[in-house]
Formats: sequence, C-alpha cells, structure tokens
Amino acid sequence: MEKKQIRKLIFEKRKSQDPEALREKSHRICQKVIAHPFYQKADAIYLYMDCKGEASTEELFSKALEDGKRVAAPKVFGEEMRFFYLTSKEDLEPGYFGIPEPKGGLTEATEEQALVIVPGVAFDRERHRCGYGKGFYDRYLKRHPSMHTIAIALDDQIVPEVPADEFDVAPQVLITPDEVL
Repeated sequence: MEKKQIRKLIFEKRKSQDPEALREKSHRICQKVIAHPFYQKADAIYLYMDCKGEASTEELFSKALEDGKRVAAPKVFGEEMRFFYLTSKEDLEPGYFGIPEPKGGLTEATEEQALVIVPGVAFDRERHRCGYGKGFYDRYLKRHPSMHTIAIALDDQIVPEVPADEFDVAPQVLITPDEVL
C-alpha cells in the first residue's frame, strides 16, 4: 500500500475515534514515555501539538514541565520547522493548518541532545513512519542526528508495512498504549 492510501485509511479510522478512549490511550502512552530512559535522561523535550485525533501530548507537556524539563514545540517556516521553548499553553497560537504553534518572540530551542516526540499518521512494527507528507520531521531530524526520538501512536495507526524512502528518518522508539517497539 502506498503512503497516500495509508493516510486515507488512517484518517477514516480517526473519524470514528471515541474521545474518552483517546484520552485513556494517550494516558497509557504518556506513562510509557515518562518511564523510558530517553525521557528520564533528557533535559529538554520537543513535543508536537496534537490535533485531528492524534495521541494527545497534553499530559506529557504538563509532566515534562513539572519534572523541570525544558519543553519546546515546532513552528513551520516555509519548508522548514524549528522548535521554540514554551512555559505554558498560553505560549501557543493557531499556526500551520490550524495546528497550535509557538507565538512569535519565544526563544528557539537549540539542544542537540533533546528528546523529540515524533508524530505520524501510521507506523509499521519496524518503526517505518508515514507522516503527513510534507517531510518536516524528516528534514529536521536529518539536520539534528544526535537527537533521541520516540514516536507515539494509537494501536490502529500500526499497519503491516509502511514504504520507506531514502529521505525518511525512522524514530528510534515507537510507543503505543500497549507496546514499546
């Protein structure tokens, strides 16, 4: 199956997602992330801001701040993405495709040893990732190869196979509500 077909399939599944089940699954994912050594050792966590039925990062955002970690979120500039530090959700405003992004005037995140929480539309069990098709995370991670990466996904985002292209960057770890791959 091509990535375009995978996206269509997963987006259809998201439409029937039960909000309470999504909250519960997102909580289980968060618990696995905070127990992972990458999280434990990280001084900074670079998080995506969830939308459209994705696994929620809200609990992870709050927990990272509570744990004294620096938290950053991505902002899109043309074809590139950069992360900026946040101190609260008040530092966000609607951005690219309505996804919450850091407001202007915030400090750019520059740690090369940060943990990046990677979104995706779908993954396979070898951690190949089907993103949203714009390549923002692949380009960012290629420029920052020393970053640790954990992708988070709901169980129905795991598919038998995701075609891998030469420019794709697979996450080091994939966490679902029930597994760490």
